[in-house]
Amino acid sequence: MPARFTLQFNQREYEYDVYNLIRAFFPLSEIAIWYTGEERPSGDFDADFVVRYDRAHVSFSFGSMQEKWSSSEAQRKALENGRKLGVAGPVTAMCILSDPDDRTRTKNELKQLIYRNLSEATGRTLPWGDLTGIRPTKIAMKLLEEGRSDDEIGCEMKEQYFTSDGKIRLSLSVIHRESEILDRMHLEKGYSLYVGIPFCPTICLYCSFGSHRLDLCRKMEEPYFHAMYRELAFIAEEMKDFTLDTVYIGGGTPTSVSADRLNELLSVLKHEFDLDHVAEFTVEAGRPDTITEEKLRVLRQYPVSRISINPQTMNQKTLDLIGRNHTVEETIEKFHLARKMGFDNINMDLIVGLPGEGADEVSHTLDEIRKLEPDSLTIHSLALKRATRLNLFKEEYESISFRNSAEIMDLTQNCAEEMGMSPYYLYRYKNMAGNFENVGYAKPGKAGIYNVLIMEEKQSILAAGSGASTKFVFEDGRRIERAENVKDLKNYTERVEEMCQRKKTGIDSYLRH
Repeated sequence: MPARFTLQFNQREYEYDVYNLIRAFFPLSEIAIWYTGEERPSGDFDADFVVRYDRAHVSFSFGSMQEKWSSSEAQRKALENGRKLGVAGPVTAMCILSDPDDRTRTKNELKQLIYRNLSEATGRTLPWGDLTGIRPTKIAMKLLEEGRSDDEIGCEMKEQYFTSDGKIRLSLSVIHRESEILDRMHLEKGYSLYVGIPFCPTICLYCSFGSHRLDLCRKMEEPYFHAMYRELAFIAEEMKDFTLDTVYIGGGTPTSVSADRLNELLSVLKHEFDLDHVAEFTVEAGRPDTITEEKLRVLRQYPVSRISINPQTMNQKTLDLIGRNHTVEETIEKFHLARKMGFDNINMDLIVGLPGEGADEVSHTLDEIRKLEPDSLTIHSLALKRATRLNLFKEEYESISFRNSAEIMDLTQNCAEEMGMSPYYLYRYKNMAGNFENVGYAKPGKAGIYNVLIMEEKQSILAAGSGASTKFVFEDGRRIERAENVKDLKNYTERVEEMCQRKKTGIDSYLRH
């Protein structure tokens, strides 16, 4: 039974950061937020957290731990440590603000206060300390750009954010590889192109993307692509004075459509855009059950330089459970087929923390991946996002464990290193299993350039397709604005001219200066 908390604020600020920090300590908990002056949420809760701040100080209180919450060893230890602190009291910790006018500093001091007290109460530390954002390396990258040494960056991350030594080493490795890649890109006068194919053969249990089963919306396929071709032509014309650095065709599963449709799309891209200076052209083939020799032959006719073949796991029982309608044997077969046809930059995605998988299952997957020797490997920690079927119907899976640990993350890192790979980018989501991260590993010269660009937000990305998000990066990366496309397929096809106009407004306002 997950723990249930109330979280009270006296002002409407910093809720996101505080909420996610508490969830990091208690990842399966339910938290009801309320504010001073409102009625306390009804129900049976295990603890109450209270955050208060004013011009002088911030305070953090917690208490009312209940016996029924002690259903596991970790929870019993937390309860015992909480009692030592007089949690049933409750306990209040306070700090004086060093600069009340600096919102960033105030937020950091509040998070430090909460982290120290929750860490002491639970007897736990978090691998990323009190960092709750999705791009933890941005802090390290900023310090690197300021001329700070690795030792200075490490000290800052440890003292200010309580980051563990292992995650500091990981961050330093990532930012140095990212920096090398970014130095080769046309950041101010260049851009990347994202093309979204929102169709899949089935919808995976953990998926939160705006994907649609192709067999259920076949009648929308033709109008969708023709609307997207209009949007692509618009982008090509408006951005003709900028250098196109990378192209990424994602989804959904782009290879869920026919070989003829893929050929049509790639032909449009070749006709509309100058691809001569493209440093990377990725097609996320993704699901092995959608890959055919005919489709791979189509990709080889165009300057596609990188593809993904994503098993997620090499355990058939798990594949069946999560709705991946392919076999382990299909993954191996399609990988060898792609190699035979000349693809020399193949990425594979794995997910750790999948239902029912522990260290033994992950070890088996990694053993199978070693035999294939992909060029890059992306390790995802499962995130139970709100819109996924796994979260919406989680009561059906209560008997199945969701596990991730430092041991499992070390297994994946060791496997990547044994294959000659180094980490080159990472990011996080809320509610990730074990409060860990997603890490991309790659052999020399095989890092996913688009992944670095989208994570570090150093270059504008023009995005076409339903639900696609265009990101305008300007003023030397100090400012970012977005233009969102509608998600619904029918709405997108009927309103594509409006989507183009949103982009034109952004291009004229932010990029043409």
